Amino acid sequence: MSSSITKVFVVVDPSIDKQVALERAIITSHYRDKDAVQIQVFVGVDSESANMRANNDNLHRDQNWYIETIKEPLEAAGLSYSVSFSWSLEWQESILQEAKHFGAETIYLPVQKKTNKRRFTFSENKWDLLKTANCPVVLVRPDAKTERKVVLAAVNFQAEDEDHKALNARIIERAKWIAESYGANLHLVNGYRDSMKYPDRGNLVKKSGVASDKIHVLQGYTDEVVAEVATKVNADVVVMGTLGQTGKVKTRRGNTAERVIANLDVDTIVVN
Repeated sequence: MSSSITKVFVVVDPSIDKQVALERAIITSHYRDKDAVQIQVFVGVDSESANMRANNDNLHRDQNWYIETIKEPLEAAGLSYSVSFSWSLEWQESILQEAKHFGAETIYLPVQKKTNKRRFTFSENKWDLLKTANCPVVLVRPDAKTERKVVLAAVNFQAEDEDHKALNARIIERAKWIAESYGANLHLVNGYRDSMKYPDRGNLVKKSGVASDKIHVLQGYTDEVVAEVATKVNADVVVMGTLGQTGKVKTRRGNTAERVIANLDVDTIVVN
């Protein structure tokens, strides 16, 4: 993150009409020196969440679509960019390989608008991507705010194992970098259930470097606490974490990360 060049990897799904990830990458680039931003656009379809039948007109794109959707917006913004196309059925693995080859610092991934607040639809491919990416993944929502004035970092300081402690550090590091890059205010939230494991506020201040009045410690379910504080501080983006897993991922559904993402209406940056 110390490099003067920010490499942003943007996923474009040609099976949907509005490319919110690309739009957000362009908008947020305005907060920085455009000469310090390099964008790689990855065009590919997640076969697990898209209708892949030939009668889906959105799977048939022509040169005009490319020019209007990708070329013209990027050139109008004056950004340096490259484009790659993938027809691999291994959508998630293709993204990981291309992002690694590009040296991506961040992956922008479009997320469909929620249709049922009680159930969040997210393909297994996307969960695999979140848990195995080598850099943070920005989940971009169609109706989310485009500003980057308030950043909220969600941590779990009552965790005692070293993996979670290291994850907390990575979340804070990323949140600080975003806040500094965009001149945003940084807040920190820590939810807890067990009153016997109340997170020490002094330790939070010491380890995070965030002022005490911007640290929010609330009792309750993590997803509800994070959503409540995000609304209270008018957060534009939430930085959270999920522990990466190797080998076969046995359980993806029903975990804390999924509930937190499902409960938010703002862009979410996932660190692993």
